[in-house]
Amino acid sequence: MRRITLLPLSGTYAVARLDPLAPIPGWADGPGFVSISRTADELSVVCLAERVPGDVRADRAWSCFKFQGPFAFDETGIAVAVLQPLAADGIGIFLVSTFDTDYLLVQAADRERVIAALSAAGHRIG
Repeated sequence: MRRITLLPLSGTYAVARLDPLAPIPGWADGPGFVSISRTADELSVVCLAERVPGDVRADRAWSCFKFQGPFAFDETGIAVAVLQPLAADGIGIFLVSTFDTDYLLVQAADRERVIAALSAAGHRIG
């Protein structure tokens, strides 16, 4: 199985859900990883938890790991190599893909279990 290097990002992240027609909020942009996705059902914002206002519906306790890419669009097995050992250990994930790479978000309470599971599977953390 493919071995991936993952870089832990500092800070605690939030996954916020807004109305699908809401404008992109100013608080969403700033330092750290940011992902904004709009569908017919919702506007989702992933960013550092400290920026999300208290009155916004959000899950606020996520740790984030960056897959060390870039990876070409035709490369296969990258995500499954990381997700399989986590699934085998019963760890839920939230995965976001960008042009160059992927970002793995896990509940902050599972962070050490994630590092242990990925290290045991031969992946490099750091």
